[in-house]
Amino acid sequence: MLSTYRRIFDAPGSLRFSAAGFISRMPLSMTGIGIVTMLSTLRGDYGLAGAVSATLALSSAVLGPQVSRMVDRFGQARVSLRATGVTVVAMGVLLLCARWNAPDWTLFAAASVAGCMPSMGSLVRARWALIYRGPPAAHRLRLRVGDGRDRLHHRPDPVGGAVHRGLPRGRAAGGDGVPGGRGGAVLAPARDRAPLHPATPEQGSGGSAIRTPGLWVLVLTFVGVGAVFGSVDVVTVAFADHLHHKPLSSLVLAVYALGSCVAGIVFGALRLHGPLPRRFLVGIICLAVSMLPLLFVRNLVALAAALFVAGLSISPTMVTTMGLVERIVPASKLTEGMTWTTTGLAVGVALGSSAAGWVVDSAGASAGFRVTVAAGGCAAASAFLGARRLRSAPEQQERADVDQNQRQRQPG
Repeated sequence: MLSTYRRIFDAPGSLRFSAAGFISRMPLSMTGIGIVTMLSTLRGDYGLAGAVSATLALSSAVLGPQVSRMVDRFGQARVSLRATGVTVVAMGVLLLCARWNAPDWTLFAAASVAGCMPSMGSLVRARWALIYRGPPAAHRLRLRVGDGRDRLHHRPDPVGGAVHRGLPRGRAAGGDGVPGGRGGAVLAPARDRAPLHPATPEQGSGGSAIRTPGLWVLVLTFVGVGAVFGSVDVVTVAFADHLHHKPLSSLVLAVYALGSCVAGIVFGALRLHGPLPRRFLVGIICLAVSMLPLLFVRNLVALAAALFVAGLSISPTMVTTMGLVERIVPASKLTEGMTWTTTGLAVGVALGSSAAGWVVDSAGASAGFRVTVAAGGCAAASAFLGARRLRSAPEQQERADVDQNQRQRQPG
């Protein structure tokens, strides 16, 4: 298994941008739980904490695809560093407003600007796709190895839990912008493996990647998956607070991440067969079913055990989803296409964290897990209803690519 993972770094420059991507993606796991922890401690209002976290997620949903579309057109180096700088400044303003008890509207204003953070996972994945493009065998190697590595820092993250245990109240969210800023500063100048912007106007035209057949199914499904993540963050903190062990909430979420990491390491080294759409549907259903035990937990030990099992389905599902995106989205719009899936996650996190905050405030911490279960059910329903369109999308895109190549070869 280890020798298989070592092969992914044989390409020159891959270790550098992979490490930068690892660092820059830490805020994915840290920001949401950081805002909830900070504001619930400073203001004592889970509804406000969830709403601010939701604002940041919605801002990412709106601005993220636009930033990625600019990346596809103008290149990573020209766009990502500027957008990262704006995000770091906005997160600093959010921290100061929370610390000095500024009016609530200032928190929402800062969160709405902070959403322009580039999708670092999409930037890194686009570089891997450039390296391993071509023969199917090379493509399968990148899916098996590269995606397994990527899932090591998929949200929720044990690093985020460790940071929030170690930082005093109010400083937790402030540390979230530091890893992203440093990673972005390293990733942006690394041009050797960065995809170039379209060489011709025709390559960059054709509208948004969201028009690609089948991509909407993935995005809508990921809204439900994001709602699972957002609600788990809020309810876990509230549940631990109800039991008078709020500092342990980050440890419980780290166990959730451990399940995802273990599954990601194993899944990345496996040689699997079968169509990607079928594996995607199975993964989403398993994710939804794994949320049911959360309705019956009564202590933190049981919650940690249930979340560990639930985390086992995250990495395989995410790996399969990104493999589908690469199959159905044109190469000239790959960064934007992958960002749309994370946009679905961001919208879901916004809905899930807000809904969970309101339920916790009105009905108690344990009731908040009903939001998590409902979100998992919505994700499964979306994947099931869109399964037919998802099966046909890769074939449609392959035929479109063949037709485009034939048109380009015709004289005149």
